[in-house]
Amino acid sequence: MIRVVLPVHLRTLARVDGEVALGLDGPATLRSVLDALEARHPELRGTIRDQVTGKRRPFVRLFACQEDWSHEAPDAKLPDAVASGAEPLLVVGAVAGG
Repeated sequence: MIRVVLPVHLRTLARVDGEVALGLDGPATLRSVLDALEARHPELRGTIRDQVTGKRRPFVRLFACQEDWSHEAPDAKLPDAVASGAEPLLVVGAVAGG
């Protein structure tokens, strides 16, 4: 099981409390995890990545094992700790402004 932690506004939109646990049929990649998340919670489509291009939204960051994975290739395999469920994949709303 892959564990995904969403920011509060996306948890509210998806009507979930705490982490989302997802089962995957193939390798754990950013694309496969986000595909599974959007399949289970269709109301999240377009919130983390653009529906047309599939690219991550500018003010959303993805963290795995305390490392920023926001700019990794969508098909890059996630760390074993995330793939095994020992560590969650974090979806974080970036802070901007001045």
